[in-house]
Amino acid sequence: MPKTPAPIDDPNTPLDPSPATSLPTRRSRSRARRVWRVVIAGTTALVVAATVFAGVSLYNLGRDFDTQVERLVAPFPTDVPATIPAAVSPTSTPAPAPATVAQNILLLGSDTRGTNGTSIADLRGQRSDTMMLVHIPADRQNVFVMSIMRDSWLAIPGHGEAKINAAMSFGGVPLAVETVEGLLGIHVDHVAVVDFGGFAGVTDALGGVSIDNPIGFPSSKIPGYTFQQGEQVLDGTQALAFARERYAFSDGDFQRVRNQQILIKGLMKAVLTTDTIVTPGKLNDLIDALSPFLASDDGLGSAYLAGLAVELRDVRYDDVTFFTMPTNGTGTSANGQSIVNIDHDRLDLVKQGLQSDTLAPDLPALQAQG
Repeated sequence: MPKTPAPIDDPNTPLDPSPATSLPTRRSRSRARRVWRVVIAGTTALVVAATVFAGVSLYNLGRDFDTQVERLVAPFPTDVPATIPAAVSPTSTPAPAPATVAQNILLLGSDTRGTNGTSIADLRGQRSDTMMLVHIPADRQNVFVMSIMRDSWLAIPGHGEAKINAAMSFGGVPLAVETVEGLLGIHVDHVAVVDFGGFAGVTDALGGVSIDNPIGFPSSKIPGYTFQQGEQVLDGTQALAFARERYAFSDGDFQRVRNQQILIKGLMKAVLTTDTIVTPGKLNDLIDALSPFLASDDGLGSAYLAGLAVELRDVRYDDVTFFTMPTNGTGTSANGQSIVNIDHDRLDLVKQGLQSDTLAPDLPALQAQG
């Protein structure tokens, strides 16, 4: 008699599935493994490609910045002023600083070209219309930007008493740096000269800039145009006129300095809120717009700025404090010039904060005077 097959669930039955049922399963598993390999390989290739593309883009952007920005020739003083601590005495070629060291960057602004009419780096005989010191603390938790009134009256090394903006005319960028270092008792790590014309291109590259104008005024730079009080969006031409205006104000250059701070804060906010710094195309447009109007020392290049950007990654718009160097009204010099008097008592508090790297946003000396 034929042997009756055992039930499939009989524990004594050998687990010997027929080839008809095992082959498709094995093929399916093999196919699935091949599919996953392709997916993983493809994803890896895309990540690598994206990384390489980003690296190449950033490299190209850095190269564009370094080749387009003019370099200042010997921008630092050769002699160390006695008021500057030896531990922070300047060097001829400043190196990128680690995050444990505070940084001071001097910005010199002008709305006129050099004597050759083409180079922003050649400002012989020119007076700096704007001076700003950017102080970046060692902990990289804040940024301080101090405007220095251009008519501030003080002693300029080798030239006696004069307005601080005359330092550029007397001895170029090195004397301007030396004068600021002596005034504040600090070391200037980097210096840049910025032409006001750059405001227009940068503003247009960002698609406009939003500001909150505290005082309405008719523009002497744009015939027939009035800057209304309150919030508004400026294009490049308007931004440049807004930053340069001083004749429309009763306190002249004081309000111009405030407006420049307002505009720079607006530009900073626009950069941070439009993803410009992480979008190669937008960043390239910004570099193209700014570079013709910028000259700096050799150390202030793309590598330094990229490192600084990483260190300042946690700094937000509200962590940047703008203020004006303390002053004590206006006056007239012995030779009849209209000048701005420095409030040395309040300035001493600022100097202490800069020198000890303890400057704080709530320091009374940083607050605007009435």
